[in-house]
Amino acid sequence: MRLLFLTGVLCLAHLATAQTYLPEQNDARMRVKTAVPIRAYAFPLSAVKLLDSPFKTAMEADTRFLLNLQPDRLLAQFRAHAGLAPKAAKYGGWESSGLAGHSLGHYLSALALQYAATNDPEYLKRVNYIVDELADCQRARKTGYVGAIPREDTVFAEVAQGNIRSRGFDLNGAWSPWYTVHKVMAGLLDAYLYAHNDKALAVTVGMADWTGETLKNLTDEQVQKMLLCEYGGMNDVLANIYALTGNKKYLDLSYKFHDRVVLDSLAHQKDILPGRHANTQVPKLIGTIRRYELTGSQPDLAMSDFFWKTVVNHHTYAPGGNSNYEYLSTPDQLTDKLTDNTMETCNTHNMLKLTRHLFALQPNAAYMDYYERALYNHILASQHHKTGMVCYFVPLRMGTRKHFSDEEEDFTCCVGTGMENHVKYGESIFFKGADQSLFVNLFIPSELNWAEKGLRLTLNANLPADPTVRLTVQADKPTKLPIRLRKPYWLAGPMQVRVNGKAATSTVQDGYVVIDQRWKTGDVVELTLPASLRAMPMPDNIARQAFFYGPVLLAGDLGTTEPDPMQGVPVFVTSNADPNAWIKSAAQPLTFTTAQTGTRTSVSLRPFYDVQDTYYTVYWDVFTPDTWKKQQAVYEQKRREAADLDRRTVDLLRLGEMQPERDHNVTGDKLEAGEAHTRKFRVATDGGALSFTMKTDPAARNTLIGTYWGMDNRGRQFDVLVDGTVIASEDLNKYKESRFYDIPYPIPAALTTGKTSVTIRLQAKPGNAAGPVYGVRLVRE
Repeated sequence: MRLLFLTGVLCLAHLATAQTYLPEQNDARMRVKTAVPIRAYAFPLSAVKLLDSPFKTAMEADTRFLLNLQPDRLLAQFRAHAGLAPKAAKYGGWESSGLAGHSLGHYLSALALQYAATNDPEYLKRVNYIVDELADCQRARKTGYVGAIPREDTVFAEVAQGNIRSRGFDLNGAWSPWYTVHKVMAGLLDAYLYAHNDKALAVTVGMADWTGETLKNLTDEQVQKMLLCEYGGMNDVLANIYALTGNKKYLDLSYKFHDRVVLDSLAHQKDILPGRHANTQVPKLIGTIRRYELTGSQPDLAMSDFFWKTVVNHHTYAPGGNSNYEYLSTPDQLTDKLTDNTMETCNTHNMLKLTRHLFALQPNAAYMDYYERALYNHILASQHHKTGMVCYFVPLRMGTRKHFSDEEEDFTCCVGTGMENHVKYGESIFFKGADQSLFVNLFIPSELNWAEKGLRLTLNANLPADPTVRLTVQADKPTKLPIRLRKPYWLAGPMQVRVNGKAATSTVQDGYVVIDQRWKTGDVVELTLPASLRAMPMPDNIARQAFFYGPVLLAGDLGTTEPDPMQGVPVFVTSNADPNAWIKSAAQPLTFTTAQTGTRTSVSLRPFYDVQDTYYTVYWDVFTPDTWKKQQAVYEQKRREAADLDRRTVDLLRLGEMQPERDHNVTGDKLEAGEAHTRKFRVATDGGALSFTMKTDPAARNTLIGTYWGMDNRGRQFDVLVDGTVIASEDLNKYKESRFYDIPYPIPAALTTGKTSVTIRLQAKPGNAAGPVYGVRLVRE
């Protein structure tokens, strides 16, 4: 094996859904019982205690963040909009913009979940305080509504009158307002369900009544037009209010939030997901599967099941996340979509919720195989385990690094779901079967207290560093029941199962090894789950691979400085397809190193969830000696083309850098600067313009080249002018791949003849932006 180095190659701000109720066995709070059989039930969070592991570390980091947050700052605009004096200054980021208020809903859910898991009174105190404040705001408003969205009263008044305008993420000029309404309602529902606050249920029912009043006079056509704008999980929260109250009007209201184009297509097994915003869709399907549980509606089941299979099997990267720039693209076409904007964390947060519902209805190891992969390698990997800060995107560009949130300013959707993600790791380790069996789904160190059975079980594991898993039983009295142990998809050898040191008598059902016997104190179930290195290739490029050890995705640690463009990230050249032959275990557990050859440095690999402050790659190009020879010719051709471009370059403008911009007289209207994909950019927003001068060759034909990033999916139409004359009109949305595009604009000779410089102006169309522009070059033909 040879190790070689080569160059590897604006964030849409949307969204997530708060915690979802999963049916609990004999739940007296639910007036409407499930209409279909539930075959597996989750244990309450209070029944499961995490033991030492990376998951407990992440939980503790999250709780420090939760306790550092100030409820009054999150409540500030709720009070102000209700005509009450704020008690503290509002937070920055999205809490000071169009999505204000959504973070409070997530925060309320996270506090309630952590209280349910720990019984710590500090979390209950905060839950009760926030609910009291929201109740005060609701009383002051007198409409049932509670919120902090800019222009909310005007927007919803217009909607109620049937005056509806939307371009996808705006409703009458407001940024996804129903999405934020859902976050608040769901947070209140969680305060009731997990912290037993009755007032929270009353407030969220009041919001549901206000919702019904707002929509009562709309035609179906008007409702469907409204649903062009992201609405979170409104169908889900209304279905749950129906179950809690028994009032069918809330079930009927949930159908007002039924996007017929998307959902009915999925019910007919039609994949219409390519080109759609990923996380706009996932919460809709959580709502439909919950509605199926309550009504038995087969179309609701069909669309949820088909959606899950389509996303997991055809749109998902190795770590378990999906989407690039928040959008889904062509099924099984991922190799060219490795960017700094892959895998929005909210998407996976919601996919795991949908997975739990489907598992409860039809327990099968395939659901928990996916759940484990995404939990270990996306959710756990999305948090900085020291600071507790989280990623919006978990990037997969080869040679990238993670970017974590800020405690004061970000408050994006993924900060909101991040508050919840890391306090509920105990929710799916165990399930109890409707037949009173015990499902052991995840091998995360933990303790289960199954109070009804008088059973306490301790799960000790250090997978995959140690292949041995032990489940130790304590029982008030001998109890007969089946224990179902998931047989992981990643096993590298036989799964051995022993009870008290002897080979167990077992069967295999739906991917679970089943041991059915009478259990007593002191019984020990011991599993041996052997792991090895294995490759997971891209579906459309078997030579681009990610490497796992057991359930854990490995990342190549490329150090604290970005890879040199002249060297870049490593590729592997080998005639042996088995990675165990050229990736070897290192001294530390779960660390590996590639074989070292010649002067090339070996690369260290370690769990992706453990990589936080360094550059990395999780996908690698793997060549045989023959394909490498061909690839070298491709690279050499690219180098010749780059050298020729440099030879013909008359002038080059590096945007976002002080001296180059001064040298080129960069000016404009509504200009912003930023950095993405490792390069700085300039953009003129909302009809603005970007202007600069460029040197020309007065004796040659000249061409202007603009560099842009594709897959932008926003209003990016603008004109290109040279000395006041339009030479081209551009629309960046036609560039569909996630990569840089160098777009040439030939300049008419009459505009450069006899001139040594010209003034370039990029003029945005009304309501559009010019750019982002990552670089400008002027070349002679």
